[in-house]
Amino acid sequence: MFEFKVVELLPEGKAIEQLKAKGYVDKYRALGQPIHLIGVEFSRESRNIVGLEVEHV
Repeated sequence: MFEFKVVELLPEGKAIEQLKAKGYVDKYRALGQPIHLIGVEFSRESRNIVGLEVEHV
């Protein structure tokens, strides 16, 4: 699952946090397959990736 966030300058870690908080992954748990959460944060100012997190559930 991917979550993309736009931040000001520095990574905030909010993309992965949102995937967990909103429970987006819950409906896929019953499939019994590996689930990968990928959070990408883009800087509004530099228009580039400033944060990338990957977590395996």
